[in-house]
Amino acid sequence: MNMPQSMAVQAQAPVSREQTQALLDLRAAASARIKPRDHYTLADRLEEQSARHGERPFLIHGEQTLSYAEVDSQANQMAHACHALGLQPGDVCAILMENRPAFFICWFGLVKLGVVVALINTQVSGKPLLHALDTTGAKALVVGEECLANLHATEGLPALPMWLVDDAQNPWSGKLPKGLDRHFGTRLASAPCSTFPRHMRAAIEAQATTLLIFTSGTTGLPKAARYSHMRWLSSGDVMEVTLNATVDDVFYCCLPLYHGAAATSVTSTALRAGASIVVRRKFSVREFWNDVARHRISVFQYIGEICRYLLNRPPVAGEREHSLRCMLGAGLSSESWQRWVERFGPIQVFEGWGATEANTNLINVDNFLGSCGRVPDWNRTNLRLVRFDVENDCHPRDENGFYQLCEVGEVGEAMGMVIDHPDIGGGRFEGYTCAAATESKIRRNVLREGDAWWSSGDLLRQDADGYCYFVDRIGDTFRWKSENVSTQEVADALSDLPALELINIYGVQVPEHEGRAGMAAVLMQAGQAFDPQAFYALTEARLPRYAAPVFVRVSAAADLTSTFKLRKVDLQRQGYCPQACADPLFIRDEASRTYQPYSPQALARVGLPAFVGGRHG
Repeated sequence: MNMPQSMAVQAQAPVSREQTQALLDLRAAASARIKPRDHYTLADRLEEQSARHGERPFLIHGEQTLSYAEVDSQANQMAHACHALGLQPGDVCAILMENRPAFFICWFGLVKLGVVVALINTQVSGKPLLHALDTTGAKALVVGEECLANLHATEGLPALPMWLVDDAQNPWSGKLPKGLDRHFGTRLASAPCSTFPRHMRAAIEAQATTLLIFTSGTTGLPKAARYSHMRWLSSGDVMEVTLNATVDDVFYCCLPLYHGAAATSVTSTALRAGASIVVRRKFSVREFWNDVARHRISVFQYIGEICRYLLNRPPVAGEREHSLRCMLGAGLSSESWQRWVERFGPIQVFEGWGATEANTNLINVDNFLGSCGRVPDWNRTNLRLVRFDVENDCHPRDENGFYQLCEVGEVGEAMGMVIDHPDIGGGRFEGYTCAAATESKIRRNVLREGDAWWSSGDLLRQDADGYCYFVDRIGDTFRWKSENVSTQEVADALSDLPALELINIYGVQVPEHEGRAGMAAVLMQAGQAFDPQAFYALTEARLPRYAAPVFVRVSAAADLTSTFKLRKVDLQRQGYCPQACADPLFIRDEASRTYQPYSPQALARVGLPAFVGGRHG
């Protein structure tokens, strides 16, 4: 929900367009430092910064601190060890590991060798894990000991080398998967620390892919987005300017490294600035401010949910006395933003909009409440907002058959013009490992004959001052806990529930929560009852937690269109309001590992507010 503009203006008046444009120009200049055909990679930057800041702390994890020189030295060992085992420049190696220094060591070592690194979601196993390995074309898998359960739960693992990286905090006591090299840690420790020969990667250009990062998946299984050295390096260059980052900054990495945010913005910016990164395996509400105080953290990357969790904590004395000076991220609503600065002080908030695969983006450099960025001059960006008819799920066209640009105040889809020039990096759409998936995100002949645009699937609006605001996702995909959830994928995963006739998945709004929570409307076969415990067990076996429906509605009949498509608009409007429907409602309860019948008490137990009389209560 966006704050009305009058409230935002009352909180802070817009700065001049010239001031905003000046900083955007500095960002653009920083972005253009690395050229597509430069023979310069992530590994080169690491080695340069290690030479420049060798004794300075780079990675901090609990009681462990690794300097720039130590990280570089251990990355050399990884490169030597993997090369000895057969990996070559251009090969793809997947990493399945939680946030810890070993993740960075393995990642950086592989790029020294010229290997493309595929980041695997630590929540996936079974079919999604097999898909991830297959779609990236991985020649090997580096797996942390803490993730062996993922392999153990997956049948039919491909016959590729799997190298185990020990985790003293999470020792594995079960049976080891077949083909796992349990001695890889010994090989790694005995590998030379000497600088890995640069000539092995000398032919790699900045425009070459360095990372494969999986999107949350808007349709079907997640897609592996290509991320070039140029984009990664430019991200650090740009954010160093934006944040005014220096060697004295301490970044907080509490989001999973398999996602684009932590692996790109945080890491690339800290490396560029010569700053430190405090690494936490998983975000902890209880430990967040303790970590900030202990390590004098000055910059952290958020998602809206993190801020909401922290705001829900009871106030404590002295909580405005901290070292945070700025934060960057996405999904912070106007209301949460205002509460945040009122409670924790005037921290600079760099709210942004974009995507892992995006060829355009926005970032709020003005600290203007509620906005995800400003465009002072639309002639100096490849971003456009084009009209979208939500009711009919299409883009209206003008008399010449082209899409129509939005006027001030209108909601439209954000698109980025694809710039395809051998010497220009900005505006490129690097796409996915699947050519068909890449083409599916490109719209052609949008504003003129022969043009090409990346389709974001996101709806934004702009105000008269050029500030933009995120509105929603197009279609059935919704966001929950900062993940894209595909209704079709969830429905497919749960469609063989015993005695199920039909299942309809959609997102519903939840008061005081960002995004939409998943809800399932199920129709059981005649004479069959809904089994909440069996449904819960199926969601646990088939889906990541964020994708599992939070609510279930047991329908008496299917609501179909004349073309036999399931209706969702009315169901979404009714939400989980017991007054809006006579159907039985259930709520997901992870403590009891089942779906409990709807009641105010059941809602309270799982920390959700009531939805009363068609309104949020």
